[in-house]
Amino acid sequence: MENEAATIQVKVLVLDTDAEAGEQLKRFCDGHDLVPVKVAPENLMSVLRSSIDLGAVFLAEGFESHSLSGFRLAQELNRIRPELPIFFRTAEPLVLDEGQRRFVRHAYTLGELADITAVVRESLFSLVYPEALVRGIVDLTLQALNGQFREISVVAEAPIIVRDRLIYGEVYSLIPLEASWCRGYMMLQIEERSLRRLQLHQLADMEQIHKDSIRAINNVFSETTNLIWGAFKNRFISYDDNTLAKMTQVPIVINHPQHYISFGSEDPQLCFRYHLWDNVLQQGDPIELHQRFVFNLNWSPELFNENQANVESMFASGELELF
Repeated sequence: MENEAATIQVKVLVLDTDAEAGEQLKRFCDGHDLVPVKVAPENLMSVLRSSIDLGAVFLAEGFESHSLSGFRLAQELNRIRPELPIFFRTAEPLVLDEGQRRFVRHAYTLGELADITAVVRESLFSLVYPEALVRGIVDLTLQALNGQFREISVVAEAPIIVRDRLIYGEVYSLIPLEASWCRGYMMLQIEERSLRRLQLHQLADMEQIHKDSIRAINNVFSETTNLIWGAFKNRFISYDDNTLAKMTQVPIVINHPQHYISFGSEDPQLCFRYHLWDNVLQQGDPIELHQRFVFNLNWSPELFNENQANVESMFASGELELF
């Protein structure tokens, strides 16, 4: 579980019907922290317009969807999801012209697959996330959720990097993260009906008219955000950080009908997903909570330090014991 929590992956959409190419792409993805997913041609557009988290598209020139293929399909994919880099597989070597480079990141043949590692990593893993930060975010978030909601079970998925700007659900919160080594936001996202289901048990002692109100819903989510933010600040931001003067900001653009949010940056986002079960009331599918970290204003991981004392040294000194 710990190893999974520290391994960051990118989910990529593979649009390729060639069996041999599919096998080679699968091996390539397995060796480069990529999680390949595929979709039937007739479902492609609806999937792209959904809130699925993606980092890139691997498109073969022979793949056809909605009567489009080749560069025409690549251009349409770019129109729908312009933030996703497209890696375009051709039968013969091809040098992209200026117009094609506007919507295709890189063209390659099957024989050149091993040679595109550098451009893939540059496109998808442009930020380096320290292992202690990734592990710590999962740990402190799980602790905060278990502290905020009683009698729940929580499972964290392995973190992924996303390049999309999509919003999950109807309820989301933003809170600034500011330190010498980072500046940006943490965002929590959840479906309103899921939050209502969860809070019915958590606010069981409150009168029905109050616990089902918009204010109660917002308060629960706000408190959860503050708990996680406080734990993040205590663990990762130094108390004597004096480098936060003269800060600039960039506009945040939110398009509600399109479930879209932009932080004015093309940098990828660190995304976590949690599944919650109310052990007393909930039946069926778990509740999903999405968590994103957007370091759009400053990212200097070389300055990152963790405040938490080393657990191993505490065991060695006798300060900490196993229960």
